[in-house]
Amino acid sequence: MSGYRYLTLADRQALEALYLKGERVQDIADNIGVHVATVYKELKRGETGKLDRNMRKEYSAKLAQRRLAENFRKRGRRTEETEQPTEAAAL
Repeated sequence: MSGYRYLTLADRQALEALYLKGERVQDIADNIGVHVATVYKELKRGETGKLDRNMRKEYSAKLAQRRLAENFRKRGRRTEETEQPTEAAAL
C-alpha cells in the first residue's frame, strides 16, 4: 500500500464479490491492496439501502462508480448561476 490511488470499477466489483461471500473487511482490503478505511468508505458509497444475504448492508459496485462520477462532476468552478452574492457582500 504505497501512495494513493482511486479504486477502479474492477476493484469495486472484486470488493462486491468478496463482501457478498461474507469476507471480513480486513481480508477484502488486503486482497484489493488498499487500507481498511478505504473499504469502509467504499461500502458506504455503494450502499443500496437494503440487506444482502449475509444480513449486512448491501453494496453495489455500479452504484458506487456512478456516485463517484457524479461527485467528480460536481467539483471544480461554480457557474455564475450558483454563485449568488449575499446582501452583506453586495454592500
